[in-house]
Parts: sequence; structure tokens; C-alpha cells
Amino acid sequence: MPELPEVETVARGLERALKGRRILSLRLNRADLRWPLPAGLADAVQAQRVVAVGRRAKYLLVHLEAGSVLLAHLGMSGRLVIGGASGDGRHDHVVITLEDGVVVRFNDARRFGLLDYAPTVAALESHPRLKGLGPEPLGNQFNGPALAASLAGKKTPLKAALLDQRVVAGLGNIYVCESLYYANLSPRRLARTVTGARAETLAQAIRDVLQRAIAAGGSSLRDYVQATGELGYFQHHWAVYGKEGKPCPGCDCGKGIRRIVQSGRSTFYCARRQR
Repeated sequence: MPELPEVETVARGLERALKGRRILSLRLNRADLRWPLPAGLADAVQAQRVVAVGRRAKYLLVHLEAGSVLLAHLGMSGRLVIGGASGDGRHDHVVITLEDGVVVRFNDARRFGLLDYAPTVAALESHPRLKGLGPEPLGNQFNGPALAASLAGKKTPLKAALLDQRVVAGLGNIYVCESLYYANLSPRRLARTVTGARAETLAQAIRDVLQRAIAAGGSSLRDYVQATGELGYFQHHWAVYGKEGKPCPGCDCGKGIRRIVQSGRSTFYCARRQR
């Protein structure tokens, strides 16, 4: 599933193509994705000009001039790609046509994605998909003390806590593994023990990893592509994710990267470096 860097990369690509352009039509080629598509969606957005494209956690937000917002989640295999006016592909479930011949296609083979609508920004803030999300790790309010406060009292392993979207918004398996590596913290460590300098180091590692991933266009594994259709290439810079048995890039432990399963997800780490 695309994580924060991939969604941020798509948001930036969409904004470059959509901002300032008016929506001429929104065509739904089916009635649902993971959930039913909103009734009257095409009429609600027609003739609206796009004023901005942003992101909250793993959700894309297309802000329209009337103050309404389109929400999109890519799910497991979703793509929002800027394309030409050629015929729809088999899995092009939503097609948005804008001024100057710009077309955006929501392609989702597995149909785990989401498209929704909020009539106002105030409604967006209380939207059930966004309500209760934790702080944005690239926001000004995210730092060591804020992270420590979110982890306080949690008896779960640190890796599981960081995957909780109520603790930090937008993180997923790849970037939690990478961030813990650079913070020298074990994924097995109890979350409540991350305080003070440890929390500050982890917060900075999360920020640094995400920023580097965004600069590389995200990580392309199976389905993810940027809004232009290009692949991301941060997967070539992973330190530990997917590297079981390979040498640790930061120490001479000789045992290589280990893989364990936590909450049904693979975790990759260096047992010597990460404590």
C-alpha cells in the first residue's frame, strides 16, 4: 500500500497539472470501489476549479473553489495518473476531464481504493476517514516531545505503535522499518520507553527518511507510480527493508539484516545496531 511519500509525490504531481483548471466532467465507470461512490458526485464537482491538491496521512485532497474537497485513497493497487483522452482502460473506474485536455484516471485493479467528497473544509476535518488521525510527521508540530506524548503508556512494541495512524499519520511498514534503523531503535522495544533523547532522535529519523523518499519519488514495489506514470526509485536506497540476510550497511555485526513477523507484517532490522 502506498505510504506517505508515495501519496505526497502523487499530490505534488497532480497539483502541477490540475491547479487553476476547471473540471469539465467526472465520469464514474462503476458504482463503487472499496465502498460505494458518493451519490451526485459528478454534479457536485462539475465546473469547479481546482485551487490546490494536498495530502492528509495517506489521503489525497483535491480542494475546489467552492470550498468542497475530493478525497482519494489509493488502497493496495490504486493509481491516479494524468493521461490523454484515449479510451478507458479495463480498471479506469473514475475519469476526470479538465480544461486544456487534461485527463486524470483513477485506475484500481483490486478496487481497495476510495473516492469521497466533503462539501466544506470544516466537514473534511470531521470526516470519518480523517477524524482521529495523529500528527503529520512533516508538520511543524511533530517533534520528540510530541512523539513521546503519543507513545506514553503504550505497552505494545514500538513498530506496532508507529503503524497506528493515531500515533503518527501516514507511516507504513517500509518507512517505519527504515526510520527505526536510522534511530538505532529496536522494533521490539516497548513504545512507552521512547522518551527524551530517544524520541527526538526517532522523530528526526522519521522526518529525514520521509523527505529523502519524497525526493526520490517514493518507492515502487508492485503497482505504485507517480501521477506522471513514472516509477519511484527510493527502493534502491533502503537500508533494511526487504534485505533479510544482507550485510547491515551501518555496522560490522556479520549477521546481516534480520526479519521477524510482528502483527502479521514483516519487520527488518539489525539486532546489533538497534536496541
